[in-house]
Amino acid sequence: MVSAVLSVLIAAAPATNAPAPKPWVEGLTREMLEGYLSRSITMLDLLTFTGEVNENIRMLENVRARFAGRGVYVWGGEDQLAARLEAARENAARIHEALPDLILQACAFEIVSEKVGEVTAPGWALHPFGLGTEPRPFRYEDMVYPGGRGGDQWGRGASVPDISRPETQAWFYYLGRSYIDAGCEAVHFGQVEIMAANDPERAHWDTVITAVRDWAKDHARRGWVLCDGHVPSGGLRRDGRLLLDFHSFPLRVKETPERPREGVLEVGFIDSFYGRSQGGVTPSGWSCEQLPYLVEVDNWGVSDRSGEVGVGGCWVWGWDEISWFAHQDEAYRNQWLRYAWDWVREHDANGWLQMPGSRTLAARAAGKHWYWANRPSVAVPSGFNQEATIKAIWARN
Repeated sequence: MVSAVLSVLIAAAPATNAPAPKPWVEGLTREMLEGYLSRSITMLDLLTFTGEVNENIRMLENVRARFAGRGVYVWGGEDQLAARLEAARENAARIHEALPDLILQACAFEIVSEKVGEVTAPGWALHPFGLGTEPRPFRYEDMVYPGGRGGDQWGRGASVPDISRPETQAWFYYLGRSYIDAGCEAVHFGQVEIMAANDPERAHWDTVITAVRDWAKDHARRGWVLCDGHVPSGGLRRDGRLLLDFHSFPLRVKETPERPREGVLEVGFIDSFYGRSQGGVTPSGWSCEQLPYLVEVDNWGVSDRSGEVGVGGCWVWGWDEISWFAHQDEAYRNQWLRYAWDWVREHDANGWLQMPGSRTLAARAAGKHWYWANRPSVAVPSGFNQEATIKAIWARN
């Protein structure tokens, strides 16, 4: 259950067309942060070219969401970034006009492709990292691991970047600053650890994230940017300081062979995050034994044994988590969300379930290639109808 203080913060969320909220100035208290995490919903591509913006605004207002995750990003295809940023600026303004307190999150993922060479690096992105001031194309070869680590991991010409390299630092700074200018107040930095093999002390991540935060002080809507990433080791720390405002990780659903296609959550199952979030001094200045975190219904693909038990690894009946979830019937989806919310809160008070709102489906479910939590309507005929359940769960907590 949420605290009395947190309940007041949630109840006080601005109504539609309310004035813009005041700046956070020095960051968020733990109660303020959890007020957003406790009403967090994944809204993949909310700010770009997927879905109907007005319908998504209606749904987000109806459930009283306060944090919308993964609204704009590029996964490779960096030549599309300019168009996506333009759409994000327009849609973020529309959304904030209706929902001024809603935090919109962007993503800077663990991938860089050869298409990055079609993006012009401005002098302001290059100069902080000793790369001069003359605009030029970003250089893919100067971002990847020199020894070939993570090379072509995401397909030919699409690799894991090395955060110790100045060109990579300039790229992530460019992304973070651009997202803030588009109206986002949070940046998810993806699988930060696989990019840090040459950054054992996290000095380079510290440099990049600090640069993004410095820009946010004078340019973000409320003078702050919330940074997070997937951290299988438990956290991203430097000299006892936490570099991220909160942690995030997939749910890690465990198959139940005795109950076909069902799944449960379990502390200690493979690399699940429950009980493992590291603490320290937060970017906002308060200390904790364990940093608050989100667990999400993640997407990554589909195996060649979809619907089968025992594929192994992170697969859930051969699917990624969101495809598995979408393949259940509506009653089970609604029941499982109630179960997952209660289970996370009971097993780790630092954790919060990020509700599934919008997410791509690697394996079509009922012929649908995208998961929408929205109730079915003319605007979203393919809605999976978890909207009322999400609203009810949040209303009682």
